[in-house]
Amino acid sequence: MGDGIETTLEAIMPRTRKDEAPLLVDTQVIKGRYAELDDYTVSFETFPEDADGTPVFRGLPDDRCPCPHWGMVISGRLVLRYRDHDESYQAGDVYYAPPGHVPVVAGGTETVEFSPTAELRRTMAVVAANMSQVGGAS
Repeated sequence: MGDGIETTLEAIMPRTRKDEAPLLVDTQVIKGRYAELDDYTVSFETFPEDADGTPVFRGLPDDRCPCPHWGMVISGRLVLRYRDHDESYQAGDVYYAPPGHVPVVAGGTETVEFSPTAELRRTMAVVAANMSQVGGAS
């Protein structure tokens, strides 16, 4: 700047990594690590075995997930079931899941998703209650 004082402007960006995000869900069917980045939550989810989300979304609008997600399949296969069609994704695919879906995953699937935190919290409250009733299966 000419006056001998160096000025560094560095924006602090919200960030996380899978190994830094806390493990908040640890069941036989799903292992989930979640961290908030501003108004969004990043979800690192691993599914050790096949899982159909139908039972855990009961009680939500149309018994489907009302929260939008933007994500990527790291490994395995993810199917999103909508009322009138299914969409399938495999390792390397990036996707947008609008409200109104039910996830079905193959064992060994790993995903990273970004979701609006407020909507995700409301959804996960119902999912958690349903998981406790069905013994952690989804």
